[in-house]
Amino acid sequence: MYDSLASAQIRLTQYSHAGGCGCKIAPAVLSKILASSGAARFLPPELLVGTESSDDAAVYKLNDSQAIVATTDFFMPIVDDAFDFGRIAATNAISDVYAMGGKPIFALAIVGMPIGKLPVEIIREILAGGESTCATAGIPIAGGHSIDAPEPIYGLAVLGIVHPDRVKRNDMARAGDLLVLGKPLGVGVMSAALKKRELSAEGYRQMLASTTKLNTPGIRLAEIPGVHAMTDVTGFSLLGHLLEICHGSRMGASLQFDQLPFWSVSRQLAQQGYATGAAERNWNSYGHDVVIPVHLPTWQHKLLNDPQTSGGLLVACAPETANEVLGVFRSEDFDQACVIGTMHAGPAKVTVC
Repeated sequence: MYDSLASAQIRLTQYSHAGGCGCKIAPAVLSKILASSGAARFLPPELLVGTESSDDAAVYKLNDSQAIVATTDFFMPIVDDAFDFGRIAATNAISDVYAMGGKPIFALAIVGMPIGKLPVEIIREILAGGESTCATAGIPIAGGHSIDAPEPIYGLAVLGIVHPDRVKRNDMARAGDLLVLGKPLGVGVMSAALKKRELSAEGYRQMLASTTKLNTPGIRLAEIPGVHAMTDVTGFSLLGHLLEICHGSRMGASLQFDQLPFWSVSRQLAQQGYATGAAERNWNSYGHDVVIPVHLPTWQHKLLNDPQTSGGLLVACAPETANEVLGVFRSEDFDQACVIGTMHAGPAKVTVC
């Protein structure tokens, strides 16, 4: 089995009660918390995207050709290697800018560490991992804030820019749109195996390949008129984030399970019974809006609800645009991007076939 710190004393995952985007508050609980948050608020017309559609980032129009994209994301360790944890957290945070069609321009670090429990050298490695990812994205970390916290927390606030006419919301899908997913699924079950020290070296390689790959195609996808809606798949799983598209767009969606891409190791692990607690919380939150086959195998059910960390872009596009969308993905080495379903008129539900 893979041991990312075979010769070290520190296992970062031991310091966190949950890791990666599995740290997210359950969708149903979050909905109750935010239920009245929009009351009596000042919402300027320049605020193109706020909290109304549970989108990936806020967007504020500066002028006719520029809008600011602003987001923040942070969580506890999903892996034991400090440098890898920093890379994963930074990749995940920057993804929300790409999911809006924006180009990131700079970031601020969000750091909470159990000072006195974690060696300074480990904390430095976490920050270095984040800096490495930001360098790959072509942006600086221009500042940030740090606190002494009981669990390791790391992430970024990221700012980007986008043309106001190219903002890609998650609530503008149309009936007949095809659904394209940019990355395979299964990060959650791999992280569950890692925490038990039962993830293979190949599994760790696949996990890093997914969680540290920047969703850069989002910038070019925003330039395609036939791309109607876009989001990224993270802690609420494929079903949860697709339901956000459905509710916002006021229509239904159909998924073809056999067309869904999965990391090969995650499929094996799910069949062996690995799953995260967040997968069950996800289903309990939105299962009433999902129609699944009566005899769907348990392992398939787990993967549909599996929380992703820095997951792939989920795109709703006109059928005649699908090949162009897939071409953008594949030109940037997202070779497993594929069509996974369709949008259709009807109640805001997801039907799994």
